[in-house]
Amino acid sequence: MATKKKETVEAVEETKTPKAKKAPAKKAEKVEKKEDKKKVFSAPVAADYKIILAPVITEKSMALLQNSNKVTVKVAAKANKTAIKESFQRLYQVSVDDVKIVNVLAKSTTRGGRYQGHISGYKKAIITIHEGDAIDLFKE
Repeated sequence: MATKKKETVEAVEETKTPKAKKAPAKKAEKVEKKEDKKKVFSAPVAADYKIILAPVITEKSMALLQNSNKVTVKVAAKANKTAIKESFQRLYQVSVDDVKIVNVLAKSTTRGGRYQGHISGYKKAIITIHEGDAIDLFKE
């Protein structure tokens, strides 16, 4: 009995023909069409310049820009992630994938061993730009 069942199951499996995979080809065509379309962002508003203040230029931020397509900028103290993302997209006309926010604390210093001073704190955003997009922070 068991051998007859095995034989019939094998015979049924042999008669089944594999289905042609047409669906992935269609999806690939759709993906190519999406890549051809470029996103168009609205023009920057005055409030965008109040949210994105200045780029942070350090060795680490330049390495992030070159290797990981991440831009580091100073932002307004009350800015949140969504406001930063929308402002950055309007200002630089690139699509943003992710925004990380860091509060850089103020530091007290001594200058020359005699004079006390301090370095102001600020809010910093590390913005990941969509792959394939690029910006130039140093326009002349």
